[in-house]
Amino acid sequence: MVATPIRTNIPKPVGEQRVAFHNLSWDDYLKIFQALPQDRHSRLSFCNGTLEITAPLEDHEFALRLIELFIRLLVLEMGLKMKTMGSTTINRKDVKKGAEPDCAYYIQNQPQVAGRNVDFDKDPPPDLIAEVDITNTDINKNQLYAAMGVPEFWRYNGETLRIFTLNNGEYEECETSPLFSIVQKEDLYRFLAESVEDEMEAMRNFQAFLKQKMTDEDN
Repeated sequence: MVATPIRTNIPKPVGEQRVAFHNLSWDDYLKIFQALPQDRHSRLSFCNGTLEITAPLEDHEFALRLIELFIRLLVLEMGLKMKTMGSTTINRKDVKKGAEPDCAYYIQNQPQVAGRNVDFDKDPPPDLIAEVDITNTDINKNQLYAAMGVPEFWRYNGETLRIFTLNNGEYEECETSPLFSIVQKEDLYRFLAESVEDEMEAMRNFQAFLKQKMTDEDN
């Protein structure tokens, strides 16, 4: 049976609390960024003069941590390399955009940044950024990460995963991740649904599924 996105008749959960400020300059954004404590729980995004401050809530964090685990298991079973950036601040003066994504990863370009801190002014952007946006956001995330040159961007709204790949400076939506063509969106939906009941069992099932897929591809 094919797994489908989780859908219920109850009201859509509130995944994030957000506050937005408009008509700000790049310097305005930097002043606010520098004035805020570095140990804050909130995350900043700045694009086209709009600064959005987001505080993630339980539904956001539940989905995010499981998507992170899903990605990590894929990288592990596929024998790939990875450098996890998490919500590291990405400030790009050249395009006047800033972000603290939910999670960011170097995979294909991991060898270029291995063993040291990343310099976003000189190094390539992360190969993959994934974000959970359950409530509406004032930031055009596709435009934000496309301007930064992020090759692949995942967006999950609490029900549906959308995958975007960069082509000539703009994102095109696709059904399968170029990085992880071994899996489909339905595999993530099934993993999330199983994790609601037991995350460890969901992880074991997904690992077994991946091992079988890898075996089948080798034969």
